[in-house]
Amino acid sequence: MLQRKLLMLVLMSVLVVPASLALAADQERTQQQIQSQMQEQVYGSQLMTPQERAEYHANMRAAKTEEKCKQIRNEHHERMKERAKKLNVVLPDKPPNHGMGRGMGSGAGMGPRGGGMGPGGGRNR
Repeated sequence: MLQRKLLMLVLMSVLVVPASLALAADQERTQQQIQSQMQEQVYGSQLMTPQERAEYHANMRAAKTEEKCKQIRNEHHERMKERAKKLNVVLPDKPPNHGMGRGMGSGAGMGPRGGGMGPGGGRNR
């Protein structure tokens, strides 16, 4: 009886450990993708150190108003244009579009004209 329980425990370990390792690797990949997307959204991020990017994001999160966010973005844009010029790097004239406010993406969302299922449940009528 003890051998049977021990065998079941070993079999369960063999199944659970690889699954948990795969989950951890998947979570790490997802985190790396999020960080990569955040870097792509910052104007001139390719010219910034990781510390500069972290400081920029911290400043944006600390901004209390949309006007303050806009000021931070504009000042950053000017600094990156100057840095690009010194390094002979071409950056776009305008910074990336930041959607409709702090923390808002540029997608349509699930509002009245969004992609929600609504009362019809997606059925043609």
